[in-house]
Order: sequence, then structure tokens, then C-alpha cells
Amino acid sequence: MRVKSFILGLGAASALVLATMPPAAAQQKRIALVQAHQESRFRIDLNKGAEDKAKELGYTLTIYNANNNPALQNDAVETYVNDKVDIILVLAIDANAIKPSIEDAVAAGIPVLAVDTVVDGKNISNIGVDNKDAGRDIGRRVGEYLKSTGKTEVGTVGALNSFIQNLRMDGFKEGLAEVAPEAKIVGGVDGQNVQNIAQNAAEALVAAHPDLSVIYASGEPALVGAMAAIRSRDATDRIKLFGWDLNAQAIQAIDEGWLDTVVQQEAYRMGAAAVSTAADVLNGKDVPATVGVPVTFVGKSNVDQFRGRFK
Repeated sequence: MRVKSFILGLGAASALVLATMPPAAAQQKRIALVQAHQESRFRIDLNKGAEDKAKELGYTLTIYNANNNPALQNDAVETYVNDKVDIILVLAIDANAIKPSIEDAVAAGIPVLAVDTVVDGKNISNIGVDNKDAGRDIGRRVGEYLKSTGKTEVGTVGALNSFIQNLRMDGFKEGLAEVAPEAKIVGGVDGQNVQNIAQNAAEALVAAHPDLSVIYASGEPALVGAMAAIRSRDATDRIKLFGWDLNAQAIQAIDEGWLDTVVQQEAYRMGAAAVSTAADVLNGKDVPATVGVPVTFVGKSNVDQFRGRFK
């Protein structure tokens, strides 16, 4: 099996194309995956899972990076509709803004699956993690930690431009209030899903609240930025960090004891599940409205099983 690459004319952002030489029966089947950004290991691993499954099943997969711009995602969907791809997978930045483009695709006879971000629209299925529920679970874990220490001050690093991270933040607040109603979120900053912006925002958060005892980061850029901020402010001895999506720095911080828990998504599995579900749709099979992908809460007790992924 040979692999070739080419670029579609999709404006200022980028497109990656994995084009396999498939068997004749599948030769005309093309899958387009519209990504939100490439700022995290999660996105890279998801793309890899989708690519590998497309190779295995004999489909052509095109991956488009919208660089955190919802308008570019809508433009990409429109371009793929005009190009008459067979099915579109979209990881929406804004679950509401993408709906008209999904409707247009479906009206043109092109099915759409939502991946990672839940979209309540004309898409056939939603594939991914229950972000609000996982956020609620980690909020409960933070609540238990605060109750064990007698501390109350919490800060958050989020991404207001990310629908799914807002869900994670809402769930976190619910879980925290359920277990530790005395806890106070004394500051919340917007990292905009960009690592250096998240770091600067987190540094300001730490500096403004000398009694801060916990930071919750709702995504990988937020987590990496918060880790850098805690180190730069020499606060590893007083702030416990909780967040999303492992990487090598996070594993080191877990080993050092100041990163308590990370919600680890199975990104590779999610990408593969998205393409498998797309193949089922293209083959005329019924698919469920929700295809769930589980998460693992990673801390000192189980981090060893993940080390090999991040060497």
C-alpha cells in the first residue's frame, strides 16, 4: 500500500491528506476530517488513529486544521461539500456556529458525524467523551482533596473559545460544589486554547492569589501553561494541579507530587472510532446517536502504564 499527499485549496489554514491506494470497491470513498486546531498531543493522536483506521479500511482521509477559527471550519465544510466528499467528520470549535454548515452538507446528501464536541444538529452521531460528566468527576476529586486539607481557594484556567472546555468547566464547578460547598473559585482565567497565553494568564492568577491551593486546567494547552506558571512562580509546594490530557511534562509533575490528577482521553481510539463509524454509515449500516469513548483518571497510582506513550 502506497501513500501520497496533496493540499486542498482551503484558505489560510492547513490541510493534510492521507490518500491510500485502496481496493477498487472503496476507491471513490473519501472522508474529510475538520479539526479545531493542532495545539495538543490529543489532536495529533486523534489524527493518527483516524489515519491508521482509514488505511486499514481503504479510504482516503483528508484532515483540515482550522487553527481555532470557527469561521474557517464552516468554510472547510462548504469546500468539502462542493468537492463532493462522501462523509465529513467535524471536531467543532463552536457547537452552535457549525450547525448551519452541517445542515447544508446534509441537504447536499453528505452525512456528517460530530467528533469530540457534541453537536445537537443534523449530524448522524456524536463520537467522543462525555466532557461534562468527566469534568464533574474531577471536580469531585478536587473537592475531596480540599476537604482533606482544610483549604478552600481554587483557580481555573479555561478556554472560553472552546465549547467542550466550557462543558468541562461547568461540570467541574458542579462536582466541586457537590463535595466541597465551602470551596471558593477565587479566580478564573482564559488561556484561549494556546499554551503561551494560558501560561501568562495562569501566572497572573497565581500572583494575584497567594492563598490559592488548587488550579484546574480544562485542556492540554491550559494544563501545560499552568504547569509552567506554577514552576515560574515557585509555587509547586503550595498549589496542587488538576487537569486534562497527559504529556511528558505532566508525567514529570505527577512524579514530583504537585500534579494530582489528569483526565486522559483515548484520543487515538476516538479517531479510529470516528472513521469506523463513518465507514458504517457509508456501508448503509445503522449507527448509534452517541458513540462513547471512556476516559482514565491518571495519578501516581497508575501513571506508569502511560509512560511509554510520551517518551
